[in-house]
Amino acid sequence: MSDINITVEDREGNVADLVAPTDMGLSLMEFLKASEYDVLATCGGMALCATCCVDVLEGEEKLNEMSDDEYAMLDTLPDLLPNSRLACQLQLKPEMEGLKVRLHAMDY
Repeated sequence: MSDINITVEDREGNVADLVAPTDMGLSLMEFLKASEYDVLATCGGMALCATCCVDVLEGEEKLNEMSDDEYAMLDTLPDLLPNSRLACQLQLKPEMEGLKVRLHAMDY
């Protein structure tokens, strides 16, 4: 079984422990949308809109390096945090077991 446990906190502070598959090629954004979280993902996962931004609470060291495109998009956010990432740029993989994220507060 290649499922991982991910903890997600929504914008209202509700926390859920979810089980995510790592064998389907999903990004964290796709998984959050499939789990019915309020993630706009306006650009469809191309790192062009930042509406899938999450704040990584635990497990940041388990994530892939940030691409220049992701960094440039995050840099446009007025309330960027040091642990903010675009969920569309994070492919779910077994190494991400135990990841904890909070949906970034959005004003849109």
